Amino acid sequence: MPDLTLNGIALDDTFAEAFDMAAAGLIITADSLRWAEIAAVTMTGFATSVIGSGCEAAINSILRPEDTPDGRPGVRILLFSFDGKSVQQQLQRRVGQCVLTSPGSACFAGTEGEERVRVGAGLSMFGDGNQVAKRIGDRRLWRIPVMDGEFLCEHDTGLVKEAVGGGNLLFLGRDEAGTLAVAEAAAAAAKSVPDVILPFPGGIVRSGSKVGSRYKGMMASTNDAYCPTLKGRPGSALAPEVGCVLEIVIDGLSNGAVRAAMRAGLHAAVAVGPDHGLLRVTAGNYGGKLGRHHFHLRELLT
Repeated sequence: MPDLTLNGIALDDTFAEAFDMAAAGLIITADSLRWAEIAAVTMTGFATSVIGSGCEAAINSILRPEDTPDGRPGVRILLFSFDGKSVQQQLQRRVGQCVLTSPGSACFAGTEGEERVRVGAGLSMFGDGNQVAKRIGDRRLWRIPVMDGEFLCEHDTGLVKEAVGGGNLLFLGRDEAGTLAVAEAAAAAAKSVPDVILPFPGGIVRSGSKVGSRYKGMMASTNDAYCPTLKGRPGSALAPEVGCVLEIVIDGLSNGAVRAAMRAGLHAAVAVGPDHGLLRVTAGNYGGKLGRHHFHLRELLT
């Protein structure tokens, strides 16, 4: 496979393979940004991979008071899953357990779409008959009595049916510290792109996987071709000098958003790479047989 180069770093002439997903966004506000972030981080916990967690979710952006429906500090979260039904189930469970319970919180629609998924509509019954429907402009809201006052939650939010999940970049470096610095730079740049999230811890995943396993019932298993401790074995994709591999995974509300985030992440990585022992950049795919979205590294060079 011929290599490309960018800032002196080798890039495999390959592509990342990503998949169709459904997604929805919410705006979570509170009396302070600290408490809005606490609610959002709790809500998006254990949402790294749709295979094991049922969804992929993270904070997408921090919002100023002038940019939120109730004029308070807030954050926007995005949640991705297999289909609209799964998105709705995950939103209702997570808002009910993690936002309804969080002091001073409120919850509003964070995405547009003709098709809607219910949020407050399902949670309103927690009010046990004391809930009140309210309209503010075009927004239909529910006021649910709670012990610090009331929880204000929008009836529904827009479903994005053309979302994309699984854009990725793999960074091959000499050692763990340097490769982590490269991955952190890439994750920060990718996160700055609108309408994307990086669902793994800090936007980075060390346990890259392949489809299938030698063990019955396992859908995925360690990507042994990129494990440094398995260098030298048949099938290893690592040169002797590679001591660490880290990956970023990107979900977005559109193909264009994922592409832009991958481009930003790639260029940030190779900008700092020479100082941190970055040896090579590649991407994960399944031969183009599973996902219809293909992001070629060659096309991200400019």
